[in-house]
Amino acid sequence: MRAIWKGAVSFGLVSIAVRLYSATEEKDIRFHQVHRDDGGRIKYKRVCSIDGEEVTYDDIAKGYDLGGGELVILTDEDFADLPLTSSHAIEVLEFVPADQVDPILYNKAYYLEPESTAAKPYVLLRDALTNTDRVAIVKVALRQREQLATLRVRDEVLVLNTMLWPDEVRAAKFDFLDDEVEARPAELAMAGSLIESMAAEFDPSAYTDNYREALQEVIDAKIAGREVVAPEEPEAAPTAAVDLMAALRASVERARAARGESAAAPEPTPIKAAKKAAPKKAPAKKAAAATTTKSTAKKAPAKKTSAKKSA
Repeated sequence: MRAIWKGAVSFGLVSIAVRLYSATEEKDIRFHQVHRDDGGRIKYKRVCSIDGEEVTYDDIAKGYDLGGGELVILTDEDFADLPLTSSHAIEVLEFVPADQVDPILYNKAYYLEPESTAAKPYVLLRDALTNTDRVAIVKVALRQREQLATLRVRDEVLVLNTMLWPDEVRAAKFDFLDDEVEARPAELAMAGSLIESMAAEFDPSAYTDNYREALQEVIDAKIAGREVVAPEEPEAAPTAAVDLMAALRASVERARAARGESAAAPEPTPIKAAKKAAPKKAPAKKAAAATTTKSTAKKAPAKKTSAKKSA
């Protein structure tokens, strides 16, 4: 890997010299636009919309649209005067519990490698974050832009996750949130059973990009001059049931069948289990009735004896 940034983590009065590496890479298959007839690459020219002349990079500036056809033009000199106090530093602002950072804020991940002279303070910060189960909230300037980020630990290495600013996250405003829609207890219980039947430990290596694999097969076949064989189409999903409970029940059975579990004796849902565990009041009434009958039967012979004495 090639370092894309060098700087230092400012941790109180401690400075940790580090190098920054991109932690992820896209695996998408990329194509060039070409002329269908002869395969010639398609090129684009930078042309001014006013005079029609081709423009070089040196003559290109940035324009902020004010609306109504008006622009404010900013040059490289304008950007050079902007304050970027964290341009060569990762400034730790505070340490927060890891579970308080909403994953929607995360943007891109980078590995941090210490310089040879900074290994000890690097390990100190790494182990302290691990022991306290916290992440560091930091500010860093990458590609001429100041960004909010976190420092956390992954595989014994510090990872810098750039984050969106809070005003860059859209609010979830949808009409259905204003409607009074509630799930019935029986539906919730069945949905819980479905979740339990599909529960597993997350293993990212178990998932593959089927589209990319199929596309690569097409490319390999073209290169080798082989016939392109269309992949088998997946089995069509069953028609969705109108009844939500029926759909949930069918989903539970299919999930269990996929795991090789028997569908003949399904596990009781939370509602059935609750009913089964509830005390039965009916036998108690019968017992009370039996006691009353027994007491009455004992009193009857006493009346009969009294009658004999009178005679």
